[in-house]
Amino acid sequence: MTTFDDRERAEEAKFARDEEMMFRIHARRNRLLGVWAAQRMGLDAPETEAYAKSVVQADFEEAGDEDVIRKLLGDLVSAGVDIDEAEIRTSMDAREVEARRQMMGEA
Repeated sequence: MTTFDDRERAEEAKFARDEEMMFRIHARRNRLLGVWAAQRMGLDAPETEAYAKSVVQADFEEAGDEDVIRKLLGDLVSAGVDIDEAEIRTSMDAREVEARRQMMGEA
């Protein structure tokens, strides 16, 4: 019975680590996405940093990526940037790959 309990604890620990890593990857992806959007809007360095943080915070509004996409689309269109949802999703996918690479480099 001890071997089974040890295996169960190991699986629970692995699940917790994997979930934490996904959270960190998404937070980094959203920050990178915020920097990308800020550059498209022509924001300066302090505004870019603040905007990137606001994109990370927007992800806590609801489950999934729709809250982030909605924020980016609204902000970019309001700033006069010609963009659509598909372009934002493409950029999001690219930023997720970049975030994963950065996280793996740190590990």
